[in-house]
Amino acid sequence: MTAQIEPFQTIAISLLAHRLKAEGSSVIHMEFGQPSTGAPSAAIARAHMVLDSDAMGYWQSPDLKERICRHYAESYCVSVSPEQLVLTCGASPALVLALSVLFDPGARVAVARPGYVAYRNTLKTLHMEPVEIQCGAAEYFQLTAEALAAIDPAPDGVILASPANPTGTIIPRSELAAIAALCRARGIAIISDEIYHGIAYGHETPSILEVEPDAMVINSFSKYFSMAGWRLGWLVAPKGKAGAAIARMSNLFLTPPSLSQHAGLVAMDSRAELDANVATYTRNRELLLAALPGLGLAKFAPPDGAFYIYADVSEYTDDSMAFCTALLEATGVATASGVDFDPVEGHHYIRVSFAISTEETEEAIRRIGAWLATQKREA
Repeated sequence: MTAQIEPFQTIAISLLAHRLKAEGSSVIHMEFGQPSTGAPSAAIARAHMVLDSDAMGYWQSPDLKERICRHYAESYCVSVSPEQLVLTCGASPALVLALSVLFDPGARVAVARPGYVAYRNTLKTLHMEPVEIQCGAAEYFQLTAEALAAIDPAPDGVILASPANPTGTIIPRSELAAIAALCRARGIAIISDEIYHGIAYGHETPSILEVEPDAMVINSFSKYFSMAGWRLGWLVAPKGKAGAAIARMSNLFLTPPSLSQHAGLVAMDSRAELDANVATYTRNRELLLAALPGLGLAKFAPPDGAFYIYADVSEYTDDSMAFCTALLEATGVATASGVDFDPVEGHHYIRVSFAISTEETEEAIRRIGAWLATQKREA
């Protein structure tokens, strides 16, 4: 039977935003989780050179794999071999590879709620069962070892995300180690989505590989490296699973774009430019954290990493999709409804991405504040 999955509601908001912009409205895009900046300048220059000199073709760059291995050694003191790496067309295929290698149809996989919409929908597409665990403010909007221990029977696997989407929360090293130990004891396979590593605000972001070398790790050039449209990511697989992951990649997706691999290799050594982007996110985050309570949005997840604020709008509405639509039509500020990330409680939340310029952030605050002042708040 064909799997039934829910649509990605943020796309509907984005389509409306683009229509309004085409009609002449001033739109500020805070709905999608993608940097507004382009790839690093050196990466773009390398791409231009390659276009003139290389016919390209199906390829997994050995140089890029070696560079990613060096990244794990330098950033996490973890040893990863090129044979464990599969270069992918972004993080989404890496998730498909990891799930299909580790689990059979019918497998039960734990995920946090709120959490990235594609975890739930990819699991359903592969005829697996998402076991959603409600994670609120008391749990720092993150999965815990205690929550995993309470699932009976134990799930077959768990997807971790730290920093998380939509909340930006980070799992502390001690809790990550406790989760790893619990999963070993209960036979729970771990997939760790680490695509927001490199974007954090005074918090360390340990890799799961530091505490569980047999975990599968997903990463991407879309966030920190500011290369969302280049569709380049990777999967780190345990040595015993790497062959199966490579077989799936070559049959389902062939290879990521050769041009992107050339550019990605250069991007990995463009830290000064990329860290300047993070400095902009840092300033935008500070502005929003300072302004939102005064605007009437005082309850939100603590954004320790990534570039999101997940804000409670229950004082204004019990339909966050309608709230986002009205906000966009009235102000030109596009945000994402929480229903994508939490089908149970998400109608009370919106996600705001601050991966835009500081000037746009300041203007968005002004527009949102003026609009909220006209909205009726619940008693």
